[in-house]
Amino acid sequence: MDAVRLIVTSRRALAAGGGVPDLLTEVWQAQALAQAIGSRLALAGPPHLRGEATGLADLAGHGIGVLDRAPLDSGEPRAARLTELGDTRACLMHLGGLLGDVGIALVGIACAADDEATYWSCVEAIDAADEARDRVRDMLRKLAEREAALPRREAG
Repeated sequence: MDAVRLIVTSRRALAAGGGVPDLLTEVWQAQALAQAIGSRLALAGPPHLRGEATGLADLAGHGIGVLDRAPLDSGEPRAARLTELGDTRACLMHLGGLLGDVGIALVGIACAADDEATYWSCVEAIDAADEARDRVRDMLRKLAEREAALPRREAG
């Protein structure tokens, strides 16, 4: 499945909310998708984005690790359905939005947490999602710079 479609599906599932276990599962799903997209970009994306893409995959992986919450259902993660990235810019723009939604959901969970372990794992996952979103912004900036430089090269 196309990355943008998976991201939209994840954003809808996250927005649908539910209880804390459902939200944590959707956060886990979103981080797994961000990791898969980062890994795919690191291997086959534009060469000038591969370093940031590797960082994105690592940060999303850290976000998964601190939550330590596999999906509630026994099916495979949504990220396993990723077959193509499609347009890199569109993919990254949607992914940045998803990571922002993840941060917002985690803030809500952290504020309502009954125990310190949940609170601190949410805080760590918020940091990972925020840093991953920064990587996405960096990649979008590099894409824009590269596109801006192309007309100058062609004119010169």
